[in-house]
Amino acid sequence: MDGTKLDGKTVAEHIVDFLERREIDHVFGLCGHTNIAVLAALAESPIDFITVRHEQIASHAADAYARVQGRASVVLSHLSPGLTNCATGVANAALDCIPMVVIAGDIPTHYYGKHPHQEVNLHADAAQWEIYRPFVKRAWRVDRADLMADILEKAFHLAESGQPGPVLVNVPMDIFSEVISSDTFDRVAKNTRALKKPSIDDETAREIVEALAASKKPVAYVGGGILLAQASEELRAFVDHMGLPVAHSLMGKGALRDDHPLVMGMTGFWGTTLVNQTCLNADTIFAVGTRFKEADCSSWYPGYTFNIGAQGNDARVIHIDIEPQEIGRNYPTEIGVVADAKSALRVLIRVAKKMYPDGFARTEKKAEVVEFRKTFKASNHEMQTSSAFPMMPERILADARLALPDDAIITTDVGWNKNGVGQQFDILTPGSILTPGGFATMGFGPPAAIGAKLAAPDRVVISLVGDGGFGQNPSMLATAVELDLGIVWLVMNNNAFGTIAGLQKAHYGLTYGTTFPGSAEAPTNGPGYAEIAQGYGAEGIRITSTDELLPALKAAIARGKPTVLDVPMINNPTPTTGHWNILDIYSPDKDVSHVST
Repeated sequence: MDGTKLDGKTVAEHIVDFLERREIDHVFGLCGHTNIAVLAALAESPIDFITVRHEQIASHAADAYARVQGRASVVLSHLSPGLTNCATGVANAALDCIPMVVIAGDIPTHYYGKHPHQEVNLHADAAQWEIYRPFVKRAWRVDRADLMADILEKAFHLAESGQPGPVLVNVPMDIFSEVISSDTFDRVAKNTRALKKPSIDDETAREIVEALAASKKPVAYVGGGILLAQASEELRAFVDHMGLPVAHSLMGKGALRDDHPLVMGMTGFWGTTLVNQTCLNADTIFAVGTRFKEADCSSWYPGYTFNIGAQGNDARVIHIDIEPQEIGRNYPTEIGVVADAKSALRVLIRVAKKMYPDGFARTEKKAEVVEFRKTFKASNHEMQTSSAFPMMPERILADARLALPDDAIITTDVGWNKNGVGQQFDILTPGSILTPGGFATMGFGPPAAIGAKLAAPDRVVISLVGDGGFGQNPSMLATAVELDLGIVWLVMNNNAFGTIAGLQKAHYGLTYGTTFPGSAEAPTNGPGYAEIAQGYGAEGIRITSTDELLPALKAAIARGKPTVLDVPMINNPTPTTGHWNILDIYSPDKDVSHVST
């Protein structure tokens, strides 16, 4: 003992005090023998511990919670199987740049090298934290109790600053239980809560504004960084003043309202003719908060979405991003700016209004956008009003849009509910759609709805999910029922992993391992999702005719109880105008689509 007076609190209790000072209201996780000291401390805290039945549910729920709140969420995990179960959701958050602090229990320090119960040590002792190294911003192993305060402080700052993302704080269980002085925690309590973010100078802003003003066919191309920076209002003001048509990535969906007169839609493989052709023909691409990812850029093939850098194409790129590694990664960039999107756009608006007070109308492009919307909606009208049963996916989405308020939060999964929503479903409140983008994780949507509802209890929350995604982990219903969360899960049930089934059928002429026995209308010995919901104590309704869906959805929203709507659906493909490199890999030198004909 060094003479320091102890205050009688364990490290676990100090951690909970620290989280309270950071105004953390919820911690997501699952118990284990390594973390019950933290649970004991949480029991005396106003922080609610959200108990789940599987750790992947915790990390997906925490992911959505952070997206809605705009700051880091917290996950508490057990060692080894708890940490690996949690990993998929943490990796999903990493690839979508979502701030998260994962606190994991580990074996006691005095058992390093002895291979105690549940330790992972086939290649190194005390190395559990290395499991997360490939996808977190940083992983710490806490080797001394007196380092905990500094590590936690660094963890939150790192998770929330720069390009956001998850971090891991790995804690041996004996350190959780060690009694220490509050001195180190008192010291970090005086630290700033959030770091100031970088902006741009007026000279750079003038250069950008001049380039856009001189362009004949400029395009604003925006990604999820707009939503992470909460910069939707600033983006709207800038594109309105400069008259910039707006294309967005999948993760940029909802950066502006889809009915904004300059919004063209999502680019890439599932992009429409309007957005892809406008981007192909652009002479200046003003990119903000986007990484030019593969699906958004038609696998970077020229001639489909972007011609940047192609022979004979002089399109210039202006790219603003908080992460310097993203600038110039996939396309040559003429003006690259490392800055926070919100801060940068504020400067650009001010400078643009001073340089060009009257702004730019670009009425021809606005008229083109309006006309295309009319034509595109007319082309979908037959599907959106079809009385076919099992239902057309377009009809399911159209009925959902009719039933939902403008500010409803929608969580998607993968398949039609992601690709079709990105292309055809209007988002009318920025930031109200939560999608697994980079990792495209099947099973994200249902538990994400739990995190979204906890973060925004007064808003309607609906999970649009396929039967494959819902079947991944329906035990999230237990948590929703226990907390009485009024969430609706709309299962778009085509009795298959539909997108992959279509792809396999197109290239190999079969659907082995991608479809389930029977059909969507009459599955053979398949799971009854309505009955599963009822077994967990939720409402469960199987739709048996097309006209039942809209009233059932409205009633579920009004009831405000956890409800699963099992909706049989025809496995129609999402129409595409872009390209995906896998088509060439599966069927080289052949003109084969992603779906069977």
